[in-house]
Amino acid sequence: MRCPFCGNIDTQVKDSRPAEDHVAIRRRRFCPACGGRFTTYERVQLRDLVVIKTSGKREDFDRDKLERSIRISMQKRPIEPERIDQMISGIVRRLESMGETDIPSKTIGEIVMEALARIDTVAYVRFASVYKNFQAADDFEDFVHELRPKTPPEE
Repeated sequence: MRCPFCGNIDTQVKDSRPAEDHVAIRRRRFCPACGGRFTTYERVQLRDLVVIKTSGKREDFDRDKLERSIRISMQKRPIEPERIDQMISGIVRRLESMGETDIPSKTIGEIVMEALARIDTVAYVRFASVYKNFQAADDFEDFVHELRPKTPPEE
C-alpha cells in the first residue's frame, strides 16, 4: 500500500481488526521511509457498480462519496458513528444485491432517503434538500408538511 505522505510503496501493517460490524477490516499501517501512520479499510466488493446520472453520464460507484453525503446530512445529530457505518454498509449491500451493475442515481438517492427516514428525520430533510434541489423555504415547508402525520379535522 502506497504511503499517502511520501509515496513510498513499502509500508507495513501494524494492526488489523474487524470493523463496521465485521463487514470490513481496519488496518493500521506504518511507513518506514517517513514514519507516517495511516489507516486503510478492506471490504468485500460483490460487483463493480456504475451510477447512471440523470444527465445520462456514467461514473463508477464511489462508496466514499456516498458516505460523505450521508455524514454531512448527519452532522451534529445524536447518532452513533457505528450506526451510520452499518447503514452505509447496508445501502451498499442492497445496491450490490440488486443484480444490476448499472444503477440510476435516482435509485441510490431513494434508498438513502429511505434509510435516513428510519434513523433521523432531520438528516432525512437535510439530505432531501440537496437530493430534491430545494430552491426556497417553501420547498422545505412543503416537504416537512408531507412528513407530519395527518390529523383528522376536529368537529
